[in-house]
Formats: sequence, structure tokens, C-alpha cells
Amino acid sequence: MALYIGVMSGTSLDGLDIALIELAPAIKLIATHYIPMPTPLRTELLALCSSGPDEIARSAIAQQNWVKLAAQGIHTLLDEQRLKPEDVTAVGSHGQTIRHEPARGFTVQIGNPALLSELTGITVVSDFRSRDVAAGGQGAPLVPAFHEALFEERVGPRAVLNVGGFSNLSLIELAKPVSGFDCGPGNVLLDAWIHQERGEPFDRDGQWATSGKVQPTLLKTLLGDPFFVTKGPKSTGREVFNLSWLTRHLSQLPVFAPEDVQATLLELTALTIVESLQHAQPNTQELLVCGGGAHNQTLMKRLADLLPATRVSSTAAYGVDPDWVEAMAFAWLAHCCLEGVPGNRPSVTGALGPRVLGAIYPA
Repeated sequence: MALYIGVMSGTSLDGLDIALIELAPAIKLIATHYIPMPTPLRTELLALCSSGPDEIARSAIAQQNWVKLAAQGIHTLLDEQRLKPEDVTAVGSHGQTIRHEPARGFTVQIGNPALLSELTGITVVSDFRSRDVAAGGQGAPLVPAFHEALFEERVGPRAVLNVGGFSNLSLIELAKPVSGFDCGPGNVLLDAWIHQERGEPFDRDGQWATSGKVQPTLLKTLLGDPFFVTKGPKSTGREVFNLSWLTRHLSQLPVFAPEDVQATLLELTALTIVESLQHAQPNTQELLVCGGGAHNQTLMKRLADLLPATRVSSTAAYGVDPDWVEAMAFAWLAHCCLEGVPGNRPSVTGALGPRVLGAIYPA
């Protein structure tokens, strides 16, 4: 029995997802543990996404706190499963992305894997993105290879959509290499706007968005961002789409009701996903959704309305909890690294070729 743990902390910064998976004979989710992100740490990690004073020392301290949280969660998970550290082959730790600028040749994830290995007594594989970037790729998204492994037996052209802070698609079709790319904002703008206007961390089920009306002039302005007309491979992050980006566009238009802005942001997320899918794989028969966005019933309904010829469902329809797919992916990528198996897909990232991803910190 080969056991791996994946630790994922996404752009939403809501918390750490820790997943224990078994890889033989098939990929199987064994157990999970979730730790909410403490407010002070979330605030600091958000601040580190932009330049600021003393950011090198601040990032070093922030990643120590992040790792202590991850180690605590891993030990809790092991205790619950009555496992010892030596029972786990490796931890795949994504770390926390604070900068992602592949056009300038770099991507930065903090997470001090050496300390994580010390605190857990388990081999840690981390720094998955930088090798792909070094090979000329985007370094993201990295999950399409895992989506292919997880759902390769499904028939017909299908796509897997992850809606976290940002949305990305994996396009899977028999006899073709998997492809994929970032579509644009997922929850990042929706979360930021409701937090600013109502002090709430997210819009549960898209209820606030439902109370507003889509504003065509605002939608057209937002869709005018150059990222949306750029062909893949492509990836994005908070460097491009953030509250300042939204505020800048709003300042050039009449004042809209806050709930109308939220409705428009949800429409932006839905439209950019659907337009990306229809352009890249117009014959898609099935769209499987994972990530936090899979719980937003308003978004799910809008996707289904915009894709009448495509079956839209959560990955739960195939027994895979949508909340844990990304954490599972990084556990799987740790396995690939230790086995010397390339974890990227040049058809997705644009890298010069397949590369083994990750740096290993032995127990």
C-alpha cells in the first residue's frame, strides 16, 4: 500500500487542505483534514502578494507559521488514521503562491519544505512549478495531468473545471494529449467584493449575486482585459486580477449597486469559463467541476444554462469529493517526482518538454 499526503493552500487563502491518498491499485482518497487559515496569517500572505517593506524577512516568518499549521494538520490526520510518519511515502506540499509571473520567468511558492520534513518526519516534495517555468512553461495549471489519470476511463470528450480563487480547465479526449489552461478569475473577485462590501468571506451558493442584476457595461469593460483574448498556454493570478483591478474599472463607470457588481462578477466567471471551453473543445460532452466553486449553486446553474449540450456536474458524481481534488493532485505529483515520472504536460503549460517536477527533502 503506497500512501501519500497532499497539502494544498490555494489562492482563496481560506485554509489548508490535507489529503491522504492510496495509489495502488488505483488512486483512492483515504482521509482528509482541513485547517482554516488564521486571520493574521491570511492577512500577511495576502500582503506578500504585492511588494512591501521588509518582505524577505516577512515571507520567511510567514512560511514558518504556514508550515507549523501544515505539520499540525498532518499529525492530526495521522493520529486519526492510526498511522505513523514512516507509513507515508511522502508529502506533496504545494506551499503558498505569493507571486506568479511566468512571463518574467519566475513563480514563487513559500512553504519551507525542509522545516515541514523536520516537523513531520516524512519526506517532503515541494517546489513543483519552477522546473516547468525554467523549461519555458507557465508552471500552471499542473492539475490536468492528474485529472487525466483520475478520469481517463470516462468516454467522450470531457473537461474538468477547477474553480478555486481562479478557474482552470483540463481538456481530456481519447487519443489526444491532455490540454488545459487558466480561464481567469474563479472566486477571487467574488470573495474580495463581498468581503469589502459586507464583511463576509464568500458568497454562499451565490445568494448575494442572485439578488443583483448583471450590468452589461461593466461586464463588457471587465471582459476587455487582454488576458481573456490571449490563447493558451496561459496562467494568471492575483498579480492580474485583484480588488484594485476591479476598483479601477468601477471608477471609470457610473456607480452600481453592490449586489449588481457581485452578479456581474459571477457572470464574468461563468462566461470566461464557457467561452474558453467552447473555443478549445466545442464538442465537450461532460464538464466535471471541482474546487470551492462546485458548491456555488448559482454558478453551477449558470454554467449548465450556458452549456445546454454538455452535462455539467460536480466530480462528486464520480465519487471524487470536489473539495479535495487539488490536494490529491499534489500527493500524486509527489509520487511522480519520487518515481522520476514527468508531472507536467507541455500541451498544457507550453514547456519545452516533459519534466520531473519538484524538489525532494528526505525524512
